[in-house]
Amino acid sequence: MPRPVALAPHSPHWTIRAAALIAELQAAAPGVLLAVHHVGSTAVPGLRAKPVIDLLGEVGALAGIEAARSALEGLGYRWRGENGAAGRRYFTRDDPDTGVRAVHLHVYAAGDPALAWHLAFRDRLRAEPATAAAYAREKARCAARHPDDSGAYAACKKAWTDRVAAEAVRGWA
Repeated sequence: MPRPVALAPHSPHWTIRAAALIAELQAAAPGVLLAVHHVGSTAVPGLRAKPVIDLLGEVGALAGIEAARSALEGLGYRWRGENGAAGRRYFTRDDPDTGVRAVHLHVYAAGDPALAWHLAFRDRLRAEPATAAAYAREKARCAARHPDDSGAYAACKKAWTDRVAAEAVRGWA
């Protein structure tokens, strides 16, 4: 079901919320998550974003997160399987009071190239204000074209993010 796209001004609360969510995940699945990172637009100071916290989890093997599935579901996360990305285990979490999407959790096994993609992209946007500003323009363009469909919005900006992330990974490695 398509979700609306509403970009909000950056909030310092997003970083605080991400840290709390990471601590909660680590406590619920001790020893399973090798690392959990705050990624996506909410992790880039000054960048407008959908107010949904994106988290990137790293596990030794995907079987670990599959075994911890019920613990994460107990926190309100919904299991989505790969959800279109081979090698990923994906969870979403909605705000229990409003039903509005609040968190995306992407989990990959250590060594999966998607980990470097997400981290290098985030780090490049943090380090390069001009690139972050260009991304803000791309996000605004895609949000204007697809205000009622978050999937179409994501597809609209995919070529831009893939290009910039590929450049970032080459410079990050």
